[in-house]
Amino acid sequence: MFSAIVHLSRLARAGWALTREGAFALVDPTDLPAGPAMAIRLGRAIGAIVGRRNPQDARLAAAFSRLGPSWIKLGQFLATRRDLVGDAIAGDLSQLQDRLPPFPDAVARGAIEAALGRPVEDAFDELGPPVAAASIAQVHKAQADGGSLAVKVLRPGIERRFRRDLDTFFFAAHTIERIDPEARRLRPVDTVEILARSVAIEMDLRMEAAAISEIAENTAEDPGFRVPKVDWSRSAKRVMTLEWIDGIPIADRDALEEAGHDLKRLGALVMQSFLRHALRDGFFHADMHPGNLFIDDDGNLVAVDFGIMGRLGPKERRFLAEILWGFIRRDYHRTAEVHFEAGYVPDIHSVDDFAQALRAIGEPLRDRTASEISMARLLTQLFEVTELFDMKTRPELLLLQKTMVVVEGVARHLDPELDMWTTSEPVVGEWIRKNLGPEGALHSAAQGAGNLGRLLLTAPELLVRGERIAAGLATMARDGFHLDRVSVEAIAAEEARRTRSGRVALWIAALSLATIAAALWW
Repeated sequence: MFSAIVHLSRLARAGWALTREGAFALVDPTDLPAGPAMAIRLGRAIGAIVGRRNPQDARLAAAFSRLGPSWIKLGQFLATRRDLVGDAIAGDLSQLQDRLPPFPDAVARGAIEAALGRPVEDAFDELGPPVAAASIAQVHKAQADGGSLAVKVLRPGIERRFRRDLDTFFFAAHTIERIDPEARRLRPVDTVEILARSVAIEMDLRMEAAAISEIAENTAEDPGFRVPKVDWSRSAKRVMTLEWIDGIPIADRDALEEAGHDLKRLGALVMQSFLRHALRDGFFHADMHPGNLFIDDDGNLVAVDFGIMGRLGPKERRFLAEILWGFIRRDYHRTAEVHFEAGYVPDIHSVDDFAQALRAIGEPLRDRTASEISMARLLTQLFEVTELFDMKTRPELLLLQKTMVVVEGVARHLDPELDMWTTSEPVVGEWIRKNLGPEGALHSAAQGAGNLGRLLLTAPELLVRGERIAAGLATMARDGFHLDRVSVEAIAAEEARRTRSGRVALWIAALSLATIAAALWW
């Protein structure tokens, strides 16, 4: 009961920050249940009096920045969930800047010494002041072994703060699912779980270093793309040391042109690198905004900050490739079949009806030039249509979609006339030929033979297990299914606890709503 009051007080504080920024003006309460709709209308009314007036401002982004690091990460994550928050809110949150004041040098030096188990002077010849500071960590430039290094250091106490706020996010997600059964399709609890896993990985810098190492192996033979080298001897859970990247930020077109770089080539390189990583490797940089991309002296695209990564399994990769290929060839029926084969659309629906819905997306593209067609927008419309056919939210595909939006924006910033389809065709076509053509069939046959061989090796053990299960089922069928006394008592106690908790939660919610409303009105 006490924890519920704590969570509600934190949410009330967040509600007040949103009200002061006038952020509730972005929320349409029409389709919400009565209680939340009333709270939103109240927040909008008070926000009209005390909130900011400029409708062009990033209201939600400003409010989340005020609330601190955990809310900044939540806002960035929700910006990828247009299905959950809508286009207006996602657009507002996409402007959220993950920049915070740096923490003192003395604190950073202490954290480095604690993580590496040796004095800073023994690890580095020189350690400079912070050059960048975000919600989870900050970066220092250092010198060692005759070269420049980037040293990333976690903020002190950041794990405790995130753990506290994530508990509140889980409380809010569970409450939403209880109040509004329709919201369960959007899986808010699963969304917070994904955020929690992502943050846990970001706060273990060994995981980011491992991601960089994996990407380096995957792309070793890729022309025009590289990542910084990890200095494992100077890295630990809370500190990561990398090769320092001297390059031109990809957002600086003028500097790139002055350096003699071919902007059209760079635009194609950004797009093809992302698709290659997603389709071929199933492992991609999921935060490819301009601040994380540089061009070195040799014209290579260099990516940094691998805290957020995306993974796609074989099924998701096939889904993406065939979707893009189907729209390129205007084969809507095959594109629809892919959704059903992947299990994304339930069999209760008609393939032909779904193909008709896809045609409604694809045909308007016929009269547009290639440079006017947005691949990211195509995926966005696709996911909007799939809601009509009960396609459940696929977090891994939404992360892919969000990254594609950013990558496409970067590519078109470099080359406004970039033809996404012609640019992506070599990568998508190669994947189709290797995985779905004769070569792919041979590989699948070899893999199937290997699986069959492993099955035959384990057959005796499986037969013994099957015999035990069959004997147990026979005994159960003859004597019935019995629970021991301890199990019965435990079930009864749990049911009683749930009943009490439900009543307590109702009283807490009622009192909290009254308290929040009074505070807002005051």
